[in-house]
Amino acid sequence: MKRTTVIIAGLDVHIYTTKTFATSTKPILALFALHGRLESSETGSIQNLIPPLVDAAEKHESEKGKDLMVIALDHRNHGTRLRDNTANLDFKENANHLHDMWTIQAGTAQDVSFLMDYLEAYLFPAGERSIVEWGVAGISLGGHAAWILAAAEPRVTLAIPIIGCPDYLKLMVPRAAASGIAMRPPHFPESLVKVIRAKGPPALPYTSKGHENPFLGKKILVLSGEADTLVPWTASQVFVEGLEVGPTGVKEYILFHGVGHAVPPPMVNAAVNFVLGVL
Repeated sequence: MKRTTVIIAGLDVHIYTTKTFATSTKPILALFALHGRLESSETGSIQNLIPPLVDAAEKHESEKGKDLMVIALDHRNHGTRLRDNTANLDFKENANHLHDMWTIQAGTAQDVSFLMDYLEAYLFPAGERSIVEWGVAGISLGGHAAWILAAAEPRVTLAIPIIGCPDYLKLMVPRAAASGIAMRPPHFPESLVKVIRAKGPPALPYTSKGHENPFLGKKILVLSGEADTLVPWTASQVFVEGLEVGPTGVKEYILFHGVGHAVPPPMVNAAVNFVLGVL
């Protein structure tokens, strides 16, 4: 596995590729790997996912198909971009948890869309390679951002939310209640709730068969822990089970029994196999 870092508009963007990537001319699947809350692109579960992805892609290489390029960056207010650690904590230590976690995941989704505009120009300025498909695999906070991107970014055709949740309010209301916080201002400002309801995936007509459903034709793999109490499956279940991707799309979801808020090897293997099916 080879890693290179390119700085784009002040963002450290880490690129992971196979050993033969540099001499290949095949089209590219570019997959963003987004880390969890309180972690970074260099630490935590994301670094248990990236090497197996690249190693499997290397073994899978053939003359046909696509090359895999995995891209990692720090979320806003994480890693090299950390400004206020309190803003990354939950309601017990941060009264603005609803505000902060939403703006971090929504902002990171915007960062990914921004990088999609310019990454090819930085990496292949002479047009020597072409990125033909974009994907995102995210863990926990990164899984929340992966859902936002799958819904809002037409270029993202592959999404793997891992122990993440598409329904932010359904996740956060019980979390606030457990800390004795009611769904009302100042912890739940009406202006913020309005934005979340307008921009979160559940606000979209995701069960529609018409062109307005942004998930149609996309490949979605959802990986959740049955014993996860931090991001419980019950917060995602209605959305995921009702999600329609149409006849050309793929939707799979796996509930790992006995698994909490963690990414054990079977989850990693499921993500790897799903990506290999796209190469």
